[in-house]
Amino acid sequence: MTWRRPFLIILAAVSLGFHILAQEKPDDVVKVDTQLVNIPVIVSDRENRYIPGLAKENFQLFRDGNAQKIDIFGDENAPMNIVLALDTSQSTTPVLDKIKKAAKEFIKDLSSEDRCMVISFDSDIHLLSQLTSDKKELKSSIESAEISETPGTLLNDAVYDAVNKTLKPVHGRKAIILLTDGEDFGSSHYQSELLDRLNESDTVIYPVYYDSRAEVRKMVQNRFPRGGGMGRFPGGMGRGGMGRFPGGGGMGRYPGGGRRGGGGGNGQRHRRPNSDEAALDATAFLQKLADVTGGHFLTAQKSDLKDAFTQIAEEMKRQYVLGFYPVDEAEAGVIHRVKVTVDRQDASVRSKTTYKTQTK
Repeated sequence: MTWRRPFLIILAAVSLGFHILAQEKPDDVVKVDTQLVNIPVIVSDRENRYIPGLAKENFQLFRDGNAQKIDIFGDENAPMNIVLALDTSQSTTPVLDKIKKAAKEFIKDLSSEDRCMVISFDSDIHLLSQLTSDKKELKSSIESAEISETPGTLLNDAVYDAVNKTLKPVHGRKAIILLTDGEDFGSSHYQSELLDRLNESDTVIYPVYYDSRAEVRKMVQNRFPRGGGMGRFPGGMGRGGMGRFPGGGGMGRYPGGGRRGGGGGNGQRHRRPNSDEAALDATAFLQKLADVTGGHFLTAQKSDLKDAFTQIAEEMKRQYVLGFYPVDEAEAGVIHRVKVTVDRQDASVRSKTTYKTQTK
């Protein structure tokens, strides 16, 4: 019958494929089944000047104190994939124009091979552009960002989604620039949940903190001259009393309190937004986001937002990426310590110091 010859050819090809696979080196087989761990690295001297031109041979990588073979090496010229996350909650109203201007200046500094996505977050998360190299589209998407009429700041959710959905399938250098006044308000993801996810990721976070407390107080005084303060919100705007959510669930993102049952993205039920205590908590958390990913936490006021963006752009251009395949990974969910060194005297190395094996 006519089908036999094609069947035999296919069978022979499959058999040959298995024969070739069986002859491959054991290391190659392990790499197929083992998690690739990427460690973004910044190297600078005592004066905080970046050290360019290093090769793979200049680095040493350790996991739990044991030297690892560097299987993947990305130099400073590799393209970047960036998510630009803009806080458009009501508290950022006084500085939104400055945010837009600085963000558009940042776009100008990207190379033709770099890609960027623009999102904004407030009481919801808004996709303003896809991941693209089209600077005209990116500038237009930045300009389209606007302040929400509904209270809320889904900071945790915005970063989590950007890491877990947008950047997870992307290969190469990845970063999120997070411009915010830092106070999450209504997210469905806890801080600990976000940090745990970042420990599994190779995305670098650059938080840029803008202190909006003074501007917000002016807005409140102008709106409530008799000292009514924040009383327009049932529950006094406490962390457990956002009246816009039916059922008294408070900070949950969903009616009835959401899946968090009113605890909120930060788990701080009784802390008043825009207070000094809340600002300290916010900046401490933003610093954690930078530390766990090997990024850089920056603070900025209206006058130096552009300087902050310029500093981030310069650093990202000088980032190295070291990748390795741990050959003895026993199970998912284990946290390992990592350390990177270079053979340059007085050099300073900044990178993430832990990673968590991914769940399958």
